[in-house]
Parts: sequence; structure tokens; C-alpha cells
Amino acid sequence: MRSTIRSIAASAALALVVSACGGSGGTDDGSASPSTGHGPTSIAAVPRPSTDATVTIVRPKNGETIRGSDVPLKLALERGTIAASASTELVPDEGHLHVVLDDQLISMTSDLDSVIPDVAPGMHLLKIEFVANDHAPFDPRVIAAVSFEVTG
Repeated sequence: MRSTIRSIAASAALALVVSACGGSGGTDDGSASPSTGHGPTSIAAVPRPSTDATVTIVRPKNGETIRGSDVPLKLALERGTIAASASTELVPDEGHLHVVLDDQLISMTSDLDSVIPDVAPGMHLLKIEFVANDHAPFDPRVIAAVSFEVTG
């Protein structure tokens, strides 16, 4: 019985992680668009809060070439509020930003203006997601994405 409960709990946790980390979206201009991610299919998911917020990647611009390894990051968040700290208390339109570079989470931040240091030369895909206070996505997800190139 205990192993069954542990198995169910592990499956539920894995489904939540897959749901929170999957999917992508974005348009050519760096503004958010609906995600095409897939959520869990075998268990009922906890309903996620919705938001009217939008996130836009101002810099780097889609297709931009950056000289040097430090990439300036400038974001715009509209109709959303950056939370002072993470919490399990969910508030519509309140959260923080996840910065994903080449499918690797590199930062969870409240900064709208920063630098991504030490980015290797080559083409890169940058995604920004405005997530709820508990680090999980809103429904629908709020994601912006751009591709850019770093040259030495």
C-alpha cells in the first residue's frame, strides 16, 4: 500500500514538473503567444491561475548579432506584477520570470534589465516565461522567445 501511494505521489510530482517545464511559444518580434506545450494526460492537474500579463523581449532582438560573450537582456512586462518572493499563495497577475537559454533554465529573476554573462559564440534560443508565485506556469502560459547569434 505504501509503495502504491509513493508511486502515485512520484507520478503526480513528475507530471507537475513536465507540465511546468514543457512547451514553448513566442513570435518573431519577441512578444508572447499561446503555448503549444502538453500537460499531464494520466492524472488530473491542479487548476492553474490565469493572467492578463504579457512579456516581451526588448533585447536581444530576434535575429540580432551580439559581439562579445555578455548578452544584454531587456524585458517588458505589461499587466503583471513582479512578486517580492516566491510563495504558494497564488495571486492573479503576480509572479516572476524564468530565463531559459538553449532549453536550460539559467535564471529565476525579478529583473527586467540585466546581462546574461559568458554566452558561447553561435546561435542561441532565448525564452522568457512569466510564471506564478509557485514557479509553475499560468494558464495559458506567458512566454516570449527570440533567437540571436553571439560572435567572438
